[in-house]
Amino acid sequence: MQTSDAAPAADDDDRTPSAPGPARLLDRSAVRLREDLAAGELSAREVTEAALAAAQAHADLGAFALLDAEGARTRAAELDAAHPRVAPRAVPGPHTAYKDLIDVRGMPTRFGSALLADAPPAAQDDPLALRLRGAGTVTLGKTTVPEFGLDSYSENLVTAPARNPLDPTRTAGGSSGGAAAAVAAGILPFAPGSDGGGSIRIPAAACGLVGLKPGRGELPMDEHADTVRNLTVSGPLAHTVEDAALLYDVMLTPEGLPGRVLSDLRRTVETARAGDAVDVRRIGVTTASPFAPDLEISLARPAVTALTKAAAALDAGGHAVEDLSPYYGEDYHRDFRTVWTAGLLRAPLPEDAEAHVGAVAAHFLRTARAAGRAEIDDAAHRLEEWSRGVRAQFAAVDVVMTPVLATAPPPVGHFLAMEPEANYEAQCAFTPYTSMVNVLGLPAVAVPVLRDERGLNWSVQLIGRPGTSAPLLALAAHLELLLAG
Repeated sequence: MQTSDAAPAADDDDRTPSAPGPARLLDRSAVRLREDLAAGELSAREVTEAALAAAQAHADLGAFALLDAEGARTRAAELDAAHPRVAPRAVPGPHTAYKDLIDVRGMPTRFGSALLADAPPAAQDDPLALRLRGAGTVTLGKTTVPEFGLDSYSENLVTAPARNPLDPTRTAGGSSGGAAAAVAAGILPFAPGSDGGGSIRIPAAACGLVGLKPGRGELPMDEHADTVRNLTVSGPLAHTVEDAALLYDVMLTPEGLPGRVLSDLRRTVETARAGDAVDVRRIGVTTASPFAPDLEISLARPAVTALTKAAAALDAGGHAVEDLSPYYGEDYHRDFRTVWTAGLLRAPLPEDAEAHVGAVAAHFLRTARAAGRAEIDDAAHRLEEWSRGVRAQFAAVDVVMTPVLATAPPPVGHFLAMEPEANYEAQCAFTPYTSMVNVLGLPAVAVPVLRDERGLNWSVQLIGRPGTSAPLLALAAHLELLLAG
């Protein structure tokens, strides 16, 4: 599916009006698809068949680790039989897929690892899959991830790599890379992802999508402990902010749609279109990264151009935009690495797991075991102190804006060709602004800003205060509208 150079407007329900047949069907936004299903203009079966055909047509992108065509057809038929000609009111979109880190009833969860290649089908849904199944979605399958979701590129040793639909020689990012590739290629209208260090925002920026990382503990299916050891949250990937808000509403509450987040967002857009004053946000813009001075952080020219363009658009839209110079100290890189890799110690892995996993996962396992409990606890304590100090600095403004990626997504195989330690440092330099938001526990959204001469996307990241995912999405929608002209 072709994509335009400009970010689509929030109500752009049919991105390619002249496209024929199934392609035109899938060119509808998630909002439009839901409305057409609810009106009986489409059936779940015909949409599912179009999606399966698109998945086969784009098989070379490696978006899916497992495509469950039979299960999807059965589910679509059940929905049509239960609601003849009218889909359930709560349906947010006709079909989606889940990362191969999430249990889905009847499908194996392999975590992108040969260690779990023979995993049996899951007996029950993960709470996220259960919530979306209850809302009436059709599940197409499992999407490609890096091994155990560790990396910012979705390549492993057991499935084809997830490739970027904007340039299939390049990575789609990670760890929600397969999900992002499926959405960007037009196979899925949106997809749920998970984000422990940027795993939604990185592939969103790589593939030209909107990606929301909610704040820590916002969603009922996520862990709620307010600690830097609790890094991972669920969130949506979509073409537009409106579609992301639609899926986020379903994740947030099982009640009918449109929900509160989508309704608030639409009011903001309507106000802006009418020329009335929107809620003014004080926005601090920065390119400082906590990975410096340990790592050299060098921004590609389009990353800076995108940040400058977004700042100018928000300023013209009535927001108060200013420079921000946070002080991050010198220990973040070391302490984050220690806490991040220690997460593997909580997984139920055998003692000889290193012999059966890829080089990066094996290296992380060895270093985490060698660190020992005392060193890990000390690193977590320092990160807690760091988080309190940086939160206080960010509180000087309503929203902090940074780039998402420092450089363009590299070619597939780029990171895997490196030794594990060099690989990890190169990933940090590629994504120098995302992991800190997980440590801080704050909401953040990646918003596409421009396409460069190669057709590659460049995005900005908007970081909000605690509990502000809804107004943050409204601001992102305003930015989307301003960029669309």
